[in-house]
Amino acid sequence: MLKGILSGCILVLLSKETLYGYTLGVKLEEIGFSEIPKGTIYPLLLNLEKKGFIEGHQVPSPDGPKRKYYQLTEKGEEEKASFILEWLQLQKNIDKLLN
Repeated sequence: MLKGILSGCILVLLSKETLYGYTLGVKLEEIGFSEIPKGTIYPLLLNLEKKGFIEGHQVPSPDGPKRKYYQLTEKGEEEKASFILEWLQLQKNIDKLLN
């Protein structure tokens, strides 16, 4: 379940700005996802790219090797909207359970 949530969160972050893997991890940590193993982000990005939800492009880095920046595709926008609707329904169901 966490991988699905992380994938959705990645789509939301990429809908706001183009990012590369490391900065996605940093932003997720800032939000509160501090328990994410470092090797988790890149397989999720690869999967999202294979599904056509995101696309990556290499950009030269002044600090070393090229960085692959990711951006949302139109299909990714649709998936993000679906994730948000599913999340809101899940949140509503959990609220009912807890109250």
